[in-house]
Amino acid sequence: MAVQSQHMPVEEFDRFVMLPENVDRLFEYIGGEAVEVVSNQRASAIAVTVAFYLKLHLRENALPGIVSGADGGYVIAGERYIPDVAFVSAQRQPEASERPYSPVPPDLAVEVLSPSNTPHEMRIKVVNYLSVGATVWIVDPDRQVVEVYAPGQPVKKVGINGSLSGVAVLPGFELPVKNIFE
Repeated sequence: MAVQSQHMPVEEFDRFVMLPENVDRLFEYIGGEAVEVVSNQRASAIAVTVAFYLKLHLRENALPGIVSGADGGYVIAGERYIPDVAFVSAQRQPEASERPYSPVPPDLAVEVLSPSNTPHEMRIKVVNYLSVGATVWIVDPDRQVVEVYAPGQPVKKVGINGSLSGVAVLPGFELPVKNIFE
């Protein structure tokens, strides 16, 4: 269940998030609504683990790119999302944006499910991420499963004994799912 949800046009949302009372809060714009982002320590720890492995892969393979965390927002199909972890290749975005929501969508978006996520909002986000060419990993801490959504591909569910692959987004990247939940 969303902590705060308020219907408004995107232009109003862009002003809303800059109000003094909102600058220290995180909001996404999903399906025409401003939704306050609230996570928990468990989801945050999982996101940090995924970000660690992504950043380590970039460093060990001298691959340029940006790995952002849960404070890095993106414009996705006209909406505003804050994935728990995201990767953008340096080819698409040479340096990190200083805007609240980068206009360059990520190559990979990682969403760790937490109690504030609704299935409806997650469906909207996945469809929109795919529409801009992003690969999406939906990490389900309760089931210890990662759903992988890639443009033009069927959904793949990777369990605790499986491994996530970077495929074309991050060549050579492999992450055993069990490492995410250690």
